[in-house]
Amino acid sequence: MAVESLSQAELILKQQEHAQHTFRGRVLVWWGVILGTLLFIFSGARIQIGPIVLQTIQFDWEFIGRVSPIIRQGVVVTLLLSATSILVASILALLTALARLSRVAFLYALSTFYVSLIRGTPLLLQIVFFFLALPQMGIILDATLSGILALSLNYGAYMSETFRAGIQGVGKGQREAALALGMTPGQMMRRIVLPQALRIVIPPMGNDFIAMLKDSALVSTLGFVRDLMWYGQNQGRREFRSLEALLVVAVWYWGMTIIFTWLQSRLEKRLARGER
Repeated sequence: MAVESLSQAELILKQQEHAQHTFRGRVLVWWGVILGTLLFIFSGARIQIGPIVLQTIQFDWEFIGRVSPIIRQGVVVTLLLSATSILVASILALLTALARLSRVAFLYALSTFYVSLIRGTPLLLQIVFFFLALPQMGIILDATLSGILALSLNYGAYMSETFRAGIQGVGKGQREAALALGMTPGQMMRRIVLPQALRIVIPPMGNDFIAMLKDSALVSTLGFVRDLMWYGQNQGRREFRSLEALLVVAVWYWGMTIIFTWLQSRLEKRLARGER
């Protein structure tokens, strides 16, 4: 009887796996159809149906092939800019979250003011502000460091809510048990709360990094950071082919987003298995 029920359970599992694989196959087919339609829209073809004439977008593919290796040079700067900013933003987010959970009035006021100010102003304004304002205080930063500072402060404010939720997600009983064992609040936070909170925080941080990867393009407005967007705009202006150059930039951003989304899903599955 046990063998029969086991076989039946295995059969149901195989059916579910087969259905999942079939569904994924259909999704891939539709992805191909949508991508093919998009390529057709960019083919420059002219279609006439009776009196109606439809003109698709015409690109200079020779120009695209020529500038693609040049624009690709901005990938490293884009990744370094985003990776450095997300690391600094994570530290700021953790400190801000701890301050917001603090009972010290000054720390709570400082953290809430910081979050309110950053969330209430556009990221582009913050990038330009730090680049123009800091030199008047005698602090000279190049465009790259100004961009990292602005991105870090911006995302640190938003990510602080994620960190706060992660810290509060650790059970109150575990905190009380740690204190009962003689741990200080600092030891409890380092040894009990933060390791568990990080498991909650890491998946949303992946989304924040992907968003920052795209938002880092705003730093190119300063004109001195040679990231993907800078190379795209520079090559487009030279030959008056901005649309084609921006298409190459878009493909690179999209490709990186797909890769990091896949890596994030793998990490989430691994963390989920570790919780069982």
